[in-house]
Parts: sequence; structure tokens; C-alpha cells
Amino acid sequence: MDEKFHLFLKDHHVLNLTTCKDNQPYACSCFYAFDLKNASFVIASDSKTRHMQDALANPLVAGTVTLETKTVGLIQGMQFTGHLNEASKAHKRLYYATYPFALAMLPELWTVRIDYAKLTDNRLGFGKKLEFKRN
Repeated sequence: MDEKFHLFLKDHHVLNLTTCKDNQPYACSCFYAFDLKNASFVIASDSKTRHMQDALANPLVAGTVTLETKTVGLIQGMQFTGHLNEASKAHKRLYYATYPFALAMLPELWTVRIDYAKLTDNRLGFGKKLEFKRN
């Protein structure tokens, strides 16, 4: 994954996650920790929530991370698709290192392995897009 993805993602902390079960889409927002080496997000969410019930039934997910701005020249955002799985021990450590306060709550942690991502960054030129595809 290109370093520009990392530079964008390190400046943000919330992703919008979309799930789908029985042709019924659903969306939520989650704090994330990002693993550049493995092109993965780590999120916390209770398995009883609707979005997690959907993702456990259909682990194919999609989402976005965006910079909220009205200045066209500063628009940045990433769209992604991936697979959701239970977080590994290494990913749990990454999440708790990113959000130490979460240790007090011991949330259920999940990994979203990014399969495809598109980053739009108008600071690099109007409509400039970078893509990532997992091999």
C-alpha cells in the first residue's frame, strides 16, 4: 500500500463501515487503528450490534474515511472494500496502543483486511486518485 494512504489515515481516526445481510445494507462509524504493513483496520464493536451481526453472516464489508471540508482543493477521502475477521493478538496490541483508554472496557476487536482501496487527494491535483489492490 502506498505511503500516501498511510499519511492520510494517520491523520484520521473514524471510518464509516457498511455491511449487508439479506440484501439489506447497514452503516456505522468506528474508531480505527491502522496497520500499514498488512493493509488492515482494527476496530472495536460488540458482536451483538446489527452491523456486527451482519458482518458475521457476510464478512464482505465496505467503507470510507473522509476529511470533512468545503474547500475543493483540500478534498481527501478513501473508499475501501475488505473482509472482516476477529482481530489477532498483534492487532489487539495495536488497537490498545492507539487507544489505551479502551483497555478499561476490553471491547471485542475486529480486523478489516483491505482488499481494494481508492484514495482521492485533491492536494495532489484535482481528482487525483491512487488505488490499492491486494494480490
